[in-house]
Amino acid sequence: MTRRHRRHSARGFTLAEVAVVLVIVSLLIAGLMIPLATQIDLRNQADTQRTMDQIKDAMIGYVVANGRLPCPADGTIAAGATNAGTEQCAGTVVYYGVVPWATLGTPETDAWGRRFSYWVSPVYTDAIAAGTVNTTGQSPTCTTTVPPAQAQASFALCTAGNMVVYNRNDATHATVALGTALPVVIISHGKNGSGAYSTRGTLLSAPAAGTDEAANATHADTTTFYWRTQTPGGSGCSDTAGGSPYCQFDDIVTMITGPVLAARMVAAGKLP
Repeated sequence: MTRRHRRHSARGFTLAEVAVVLVIVSLLIAGLMIPLATQIDLRNQADTQRTMDQIKDAMIGYVVANGRLPCPADGTIAAGATNAGTEQCAGTVVYYGVVPWATLGTPETDAWGRRFSYWVSPVYTDAIAAGTVNTTGQSPTCTTTVPPAQAQASFALCTAGNMVVYNRNDATHATVALGTALPVVIISHGKNGSGAYSTRGTLLSAPAAGTDEAANATHADTTTFYWRTQTPGGSGCSDTAGGSPYCQFDDIVTMITGPVLAARMVAAGKLP
């Protein structure tokens, strides 16, 4: 090899060549970021669902041990403060709030670091007492006389919850019931966190009014909830008008049915 050729081969990359390599690398990184972000979202959803399944199991165990469901915790209490994560049953009972994680021994938050919202039918949280299990006000009405020796639950086999979870027909947006007469509804408000409580006890910004997410973020004595396809939302969206694109929805919803509670209590010998 001549001296001229050695000088030419040793000169390295030109600025133009380096720029081309950087462009190619940038395109490759950009192409990888989309599936990576999707993988992270899917992992967070799966982790949250597993935590919610754990909460359900803990609640069913609580029912078997105590004869009633736990009352909700106060979502406005910051983590580490007095009564944070403990059920609040004293005085005027509130039947909505957050999952009482300290009472149940379950995780406080979902994969995005927000607390789980929790609604419970009041007939399932009453104190156990001998005499009559009176669930007047529910539909259907169920009144059962319980002998003192059998007073091991605050509810009876005929007790029914007062909540319903709906899905929607994607074409018409008509509601389809997924679960009715439910004792328990638990909701993670998903990646956007709209309507969730933070660990500081702060209620995050509410979803757009009139949407399915807004119904799931009603921190009041409500009975109607939604669990449907996750959608990004956008201009001109409507959750109720068929033919329109859905509004943003990334909630994860789980429920406990009355028959499940009754079956576990019968198996434990606490309901006849």
